[in-house]
Amino acid sequence: MFACFFALTLWFELCAQTPTQVTERVREYRQSHEHQIMGELVEFLAIPNIATDTANILRNAERLRRMLEARGIRTRSLEIEGRGPLIFGELKTPGARRTVIFYAHYDGQPVDPSRWTDTRPFEPSLRTDSIQAGGGLIPFPSPGTAYQDDWRIYSRSSSDDKSPIVALLAAIDALREGNIPLTVNLKLILDGEEEAGSPHLERTVLAHRELLSGDLLIVADGPVHPSGRPLVRFGNRGVMDVEITVYGPTRPLHSGHYGNWAPNPAMRLAELLATMKDKDGQVLIEGFYEDVVPLSGTERRALAASPTNEQELMREMGFSSTEGGGKRLEELINLPSLNLRGLESGFIGAQARTIVPDRALASLDMRLVKNIQPRDQFNRLVAHIRKQGYYVTTDEPTPEERAAHGRIARVLFEGGYPAARTPMDRPVAQALAKLIAQAVGGDLVKLPTMGGSVPMYIFEELGLPIINVPIVNHDNNQHGPDENLRVGNLWRGMEIYGAILSTLNW
Repeated sequence: MFACFFALTLWFELCAQTPTQVTERVREYRQSHEHQIMGELVEFLAIPNIATDTANILRNAERLRRMLEARGIRTRSLEIEGRGPLIFGELKTPGARRTVIFYAHYDGQPVDPSRWTDTRPFEPSLRTDSIQAGGGLIPFPSPGTAYQDDWRIYSRSSSDDKSPIVALLAAIDALREGNIPLTVNLKLILDGEEEAGSPHLERTVLAHRELLSGDLLIVADGPVHPSGRPLVRFGNRGVMDVEITVYGPTRPLHSGHYGNWAPNPAMRLAELLATMKDKDGQVLIEGFYEDVVPLSGTERRALAASPTNEQELMREMGFSSTEGGGKRLEELINLPSLNLRGLESGFIGAQARTIVPDRALASLDMRLVKNIQPRDQFNRLVAHIRKQGYYVTTDEPTPEERAAHGRIARVLFEGGYPAARTPMDRPVAQALAKLIAQAVGGDLVKLPTMGGSVPMYIFEELGLPIINVPIVNHDNNQHGPDENLRVGNLWRGMEIYGAILSTLNW
């Protein structure tokens, strides 16, 4: 037994590569296999993947199983009744002392095809650059023609999250062809309902927790830094969704006959929402910031060292002033937020008519940071609405309630989960950041928290450190029309993931 262990250890040492060497070998493989890699991604993207479209989600799951098994990864579907399964994969490495778990999701946000520019969400297309930069549509190149780094693939989930999955699998292919052994055991957790809030993930993970023993969980979700530099984040925000309905008359009324008399719910909702933030974007709900865990000295220094490019971002996005009272974007991401993501009342555009609406709806998302619980934040919101003179209910108001209360708001908690954060000075965090910096030539940004949300609190409760290693471009239109992937980001992602799998040690 000892002789076998010694032989494995010696083999690892003889085969050991530096992150820079691995990057070069992965790049060589990619340059001769670009069309094969891109073909697999494009075929994957062509399968519709809205979380509520169960038939197509199951097609995605089956395709994923085949993609994993083609690499010798043992797979298992952790079934969720009526929804897409959680796909588990495992690739053991003889002699490896550590196990790395890779999390990504294979479902995507809902789409409105009419809002996509000259393309359709599930018909992947190629452009010479981003639409904003004037990129034009071109056919996918024939074999022998190299892909250019600035070309963009337009398709739902091209960046969020199908491309990181393909990048990881292509990195495994590259390591094998280069005879570079993995230094870790690899497990994969691929979520089929993340964009729906992963409502079954916690129950499914806890029911199969014996599968999820490991030393580190790497999250592939989210973009690199807006500067374009590679990025490592050591946590993510939580999220919760709320719907508020404010009521007026029981039916829409003629605004000439009843305006100035019948209460207008759209106006009242606007007034209510205006009480929730000041002119600088500071949330005015009592207790909203109370439970925030302060950043450590290491985390504050990392924020201070991160690139400053807000002026460039403002020009790119078309606004001249920001919320936050002058604080930097990276600093504000480490605070809870309240976002008004949609409003609905009456009719607009060609359908506009002169009425007093019967109701007005607002949809909110509220991002959470470490130590803030969704229900606590929801209760603070409800208390604030009551302070504005509203009777709050969770049901449609009855005639008796309408007669008794001048202002009525239906407030619904639509689910959510808390944040997760791993200390940046943990040995595994330092080892991973050092490795990636070497792989990309030292040009690495480190931040405490990702602005977006993934349900990593579940794995944190299992004792796993959580580190986010994103690869996709920051201007990917994630969650919106014209989602896209910059091709060069896919190639660099392969190199980073290849270096992690073959050189990570702590």
